[in-house]
Amino acid sequence: MARRITLDFLRTEAASGVILAAAAVVAIGLANSPWSGGYFRFIEAPFTIHIGAFDETLSVLDWVKEGLMAIFFFVVGLEIKYEILRGELANPRRLALPIVAALGGMVVPALVYLAFNLGEGGAPYGWPTPLATDIAFAIAALAVVSRRLPPTLRVFLLTLAIVDDLGAVAVIGLVFTSQVKLAAVGGALVSLALMALLGRWRRAPYLFYAAGFLLVWAFTLKSGVSTSLAGVAAAFTVPMEPRKPHRPGVLEDFMESLHPYVAFLILPLFAFSAAGFSFAGLTAGAIFGPVAVGTALGLFVGKQLGVFGATAAIVGLKLARRPTGAKWIELYGVSLLCGIGFTMSLFIGALAFPGDEASAQVRVGVVVGSLLSTIAGIAVLSWSGARRGREAA
Repeated sequence: MARRITLDFLRTEAASGVILAAAAVVAIGLANSPWSGGYFRFIEAPFTIHIGAFDETLSVLDWVKEGLMAIFFFVVGLEIKYEILRGELANPRRLALPIVAALGGMVVPALVYLAFNLGEGGAPYGWPTPLATDIAFAIAALAVVSRRLPPTLRVFLLTLAIVDDLGAVAVIGLVFTSQVKLAAVGGALVSLALMALLGRWRRAPYLFYAAGFLLVWAFTLKSGVSTSLAGVAAAFTVPMEPRKPHRPGVLEDFMESLHPYVAFLILPLFAFSAAGFSFAGLTAGAIFGPVAVGTALGLFVGKQLGVFGATAAIVGLKLARRPTGAKWIELYGVSLLCGIGFTMSLFIGALAFPGDEASAQVRVGVVVGSLLSTIAGIAVLSWSGARRGREAA
């Protein structure tokens, strides 16, 4: 069952990566076309939601970031819980390698970013931007060249990326939460407690879980805490047990039903609204500014050094083993793919630089760093796959 869930996840993510890339290309194209005014008016247009005592006005981009992306983090939370209890993360021996690799892949990119942003004109508070890996893009890139590669590489990359996302969510909650409203936090906690109690009702209608999630999200939005935390926290209240005997568990039902909507609708919509930036307003100083360079090199250089270096260290110390059948050059190729930050990095960058003049630098850095990581990772893994083919001939 765990293997089936993982394979379904990988297939969905691989297909989603293509749509994500198309959405980003369309966004950048529109932002630099005669229709750029319409594009920017659309993503910046104010939109009000008023339901009873809830009244909030945000731009379309902010609603996608704070609203729809909370559903994305809910699904991420479901996947993390499933992997911890039933999947790859349930085995401590298999868990050690991707956890250490993920930690290396978060620490080193942050240091690379800070190396370019601690001086005059830098923006050190943007250090979390290059930390995360975009699962959809990374899995899609691996799928392009994976025909002759061992399947354990896919599981290693997936597990590493899940741990990476969990770390990114923790960083978001710690770094980008300010002016907390305690009453709203209390409401969110009470709503989470109700969702946890709901999990004890075996035949609880799924609509009740949806209502509970909306309550947690609404209170969290009003509290000043990042709604990404609301998504993950709500996911951890969903029970694993099935509503009826011989049926998939409640968590699996939610994960399988929501994941395609997240992969094919929410993430592409976020990419479309967040990736667009105008070349017209970019100067050489902006393109080669400390934020852009720090972000790009954090993803392209920092990720590969952190992930591969941590992997080599823990394997060399005999505290973990390489994925079955995987060569060192292939682990290096996967380490390169971990530098594809795209969706997650754009999300964190939007939190770090909300409406800031450095936001264009962030987008340039994310796109360039992710593109370099994609090209280099595919090239290395293609070479290794071709070599395997010649050896098998």
